[in-house]
Amino acid sequence: MKTAIIYTTKYGTTAKVAGSIAEKIGEAHEVTVISLKKHPKPDISGFEMVILGSSVYMGKASGKMKTFCKENETVLLQKKIGLFVCGMHPEKEQQHKELKEAYPELLQQSAVATCFFGGAFIFEHMNIIERAIIKQIANTTTSIELINWEAVDEFIGKITG
Repeated sequence: MKTAIIYTTKYGTTAKVAGSIAEKIGEAHEVTVISLKKHPKPDISGFEMVILGSSVYMGKASGKMKTFCKENETVLLQKKIGLFVCGMHPEKEQQHKELKEAYPELLQQSAVATCFFGGAFIFEHMNIIERAIIKQIANTTTSIELINWEAVDEFIGKITG
């Protein structure tokens, strides 16, 4: 199945997850991984399945992903789709809210799988102001990765099943 994994990322976590998904489904699918930063208007007409991944930063999903979804909603609704977000909020209720706010309701209803995968604080990629904010709100001074790889595998099972 010809599959596009389209993502946005601020510090690279969502790209890492997108790459992992591509690697895991690559034997059974013809996979193309697309960064909206590098290719803001990809042509998705030739894909049978589209997996969308958005970073969540300070509680907000990527504006680029929201714009992409809005501009391509009609075409996306004709595809098999999966939706995920990467973020660091620890509370399940807020994770659900961030996932819900990241994508249009019609896409969520049409999606075969949706998931919040967790994320990472990568201090080496942050500027001094971002590091100060993260230190204060997350009470950490070191990089942390909290990706739920089991959830990624479950998502893959749903999207490929």
